[in-house]
Amino acid sequence: MSTPTRVYIARLAGVAVFDPNGDQVGRVRDAVARLRATKRPPEVVGLVAEMPMRRRIFLSINRITSIDADAVVLGSGTLNLRRFEKRPNELLVLQELLDRRVQLDPGGQPGAVVDVAMECTRGGEWSLTRVAVREQTGRLSRRGHLHQVEWDRVRGLSGIADNRGTANLLAVLEDMRPADLANALQDLPDARRNEVAAALNDERLADVLSELPEHDQVEILAALDRERAADVLEEMDPDDAADLLNELPPPEQDVLLDLMEPDEADPVRQLLKYTPGTAGSVMTSEPVILPPDATVAEALARIREPQLSPAVAAQVFVTRAPQNTPTGRYLGMVHFQALLREPPADLLGKVVVNDIDPLRPTTPLPEITRRMATYDLVAMPVIDRNNRLVGAVTVDDVLDHSLPRDWRDRDALTASGSTDTALDGTDG
Repeated sequence: MSTPTRVYIARLAGVAVFDPNGDQVGRVRDAVARLRATKRPPEVVGLVAEMPMRRRIFLSINRITSIDADAVVLGSGTLNLRRFEKRPNELLVLQELLDRRVQLDPGGQPGAVVDVAMECTRGGEWSLTRVAVREQTGRLSRRGHLHQVEWDRVRGLSGIADNRGTANLLAVLEDMRPADLANALQDLPDARRNEVAAALNDERLADVLSELPEHDQVEILAALDRERAADVLEEMDPDDAADLLNELPPPEQDVLLDLMEPDEADPVRQLLKYTPGTAGSVMTSEPVILPPDATVAEALARIREPQLSPAVAAQVFVTRAPQNTPTGRYLGMVHFQALLREPPADLLGKVVVNDIDPLRPTTPLPEITRRMATYDLVAMPVIDRNNRLVGAVTVDDVLDHSLPRDWRDRDALTASGSTDTALDGTDG
């Protein structure tokens, strides 16, 4: 194996995994160590890699030819795609050890685990040999010393962990996309998942909640105090917040809505009134809306705003004042490609198109899907009986509500066909 003899595992999190042909097959998410009956440090038996479609698989350490902080390279393109399941005598290093409260021998100095190193012997066996531990000083203004010590000099690495912090685990997860972070949270024990979720800032937690199955959303929200829960709901898109609140009993919905800022709660209340499975229930009430006298340059600047999703930013809806939903009279929409073809100084009223009938709040989901497919649209306007724009249905809204209810749930994902797949053109 061409690799350093000592590798700190937290530095591997997110590192790409390549097959022998140089094609990326996934990313490292953790390391698996097997506990031993003796006092010897746990043996590292493999890595956990995340594949497309959020499937996590096991990569035996014996199939890895190179491992470093930039890439992990496999010696074979044949992988077992069965979803990884931890065995009773195994340990997930990052998930279970980062931030664990421990004591250093001699003296019993308390600290928290920051990282764990694995080392390879001459015989090719990998073991957890060293632990990076930061002392706890008891002073908020001062960070404790960082110690790198042998595994057997640390007490508290085995057994059930006491309440622990989240800083080091969050540092490992911070660069993940919200969907990938949501996936990682599903692998944590419930208590640890809630702990880590609560440590995220409101905006990040709102993004992650939108990517979780409904039952996980509800459990995480319930673990927060109500004021914090209301703050997180304010950061969510109104349609996502409405979907989450729909999973709660009506009395709890009312409490949280009352705690939200009125201008944030009002569009959510409106969405909750619509019948499930209709345009009103799946639409976003905050599409990009501009008046007809806005310029093409202003529209392009608006859709470049980084907080907009690609589906929402794909078009601008043009209405009379006011521009907040429900707006003044709906005039039409302009796709971003049309904006790119027009002079920046031209007015939107000059390039707006309205040759496709808008949806009504009561339009059922199958009809929405049919019409979006017919016209190759990524979003469609929704207007009320007074011809006012009340929202827009985007393609991600349609997909989210067309897929099985449990499509985000890791436990519902099953492998199809054989669990062994040859990625390098061989048959294994």
